[in-house]
Amino acid sequence: MLSILIPTYNYDVTALVINLQHQCLKIKDLVFEVLVYDDASVLFRNENSKINSYEHCSCTFLEQNIGRSAIRNMLACNATYENLLFLDADVQLITEEFVANYLEVMNENKDFEVVYGGIVYQNKMPESEKLLRWVYGKEREALTAEKRASNPYVSFLTLNFLIRKKTFDKVSFNENIPNLRYEDLLFSYHLMMQNIRMIHINNEVVHNGLETSTGFLTKTDESLKGLRYLLDHDLIPYDYARITSVYHTLKNLKLTGLVRFLFSISNRFFKRNLLNNKPSLFIFDIYRLGYFSTL
Repeated sequence: MLSILIPTYNYDVTALVINLQHQCLKIKDLVFEVLVYDDASVLFRNENSKINSYEHCSCTFLEQNIGRSAIRNMLACNATYENLLFLDADVQLITEEFVANYLEVMNENKDFEVVYGGIVYQNKMPESEKLLRWVYGKEREALTAEKRASNPYVSFLTLNFLIRKKTFDKVSFNENIPNLRYEDLLFSYHLMMQNIRMIHINNEVVHNGLETSTGFLTKTDESLKGLRYLLDHDLIPYDYARITSVYHTLKNLKLTGLVRFLFSISNRFFKRNLLNNKPSLFIFDIYRLGYFSTL
C-alpha cells in the first residue's frame, strides 16, 4: 500500500500524476493513492483540477498559502497508507519502473525507514540565463547512490523520497521556521538525531524546474537567511553544513570582518561571473560564504 504525495505551487502537475498512476496500475495488487495539495496557487488551477477525475488520484486546493513544511506535514497526516512517497511537482520520471523500484526496496528491506532515490538533470545544456542552476545541480545534487551514501543525511533532498508514516511522525517538518528553504537540511538533521536509517538507491527523477541564474541567486540569498535562522536558534550545529562549518572557523580566527569587507568590494565581480555563460562553482561558494557573513 502506497500514498504518493505531491505538494505544488503554480505548477502543472498533471503529466507527473498520469505517469505515476499508469505505473501503479500496472503493478498487480498494488493499493495506492496519489494526493496533490496545491498551496493556494494562482496559476494552473484548471489544469490540476483535472486530477480529481483520475482513478485513485485527487487534488486539493488550499485557500491560504501555508508553505513548504506545513503542506508536506498536511499531506502526510491525511495520507491513507503507511508508506509515503514524496515527490516535488517539478520532477519528471525517467523510467517506467520508478514506482516498482521503490516497491522492490520495500520488499527487500521489511524494516526500512527512509529511502532516497536521487536526482539528475538534463544532459542538454539549457539556455544561458539558466546555466548557474543547471551547473550547480549537475555537480552538487546529481550524485550516485554510492556517493550519497558516504554522507547519507547531508546528501538527502526532499524532492524524491520514501518514508514510513510512523517514521515521519517522529520527525516531520518544522513549521515554525521561516519559509526560506533549508527545511530539507533540518529534516535530514532530525533523521540523523533519531538514528533513522537512510537507504540511498539509484532511482532518480529529473529536476525540470530550472530558475534563471538571477532568480537562483535571489533564492540562494533567501535560503542563506533561512540557514542563518537555523544556526542562530540552535536548530542545527555549526558543523552540520559545510558553509556554517567554514564560517565558524573564520569566526574563531576573527576573520569574518575581513570576509565581509572583501565581499563588499567583490560582490559585483562575483555576480558578473555567476550570471554569464561560464559560471564558476568555486566563485559561487565564495559568494555564498561572503553573503552569509553579512547576515
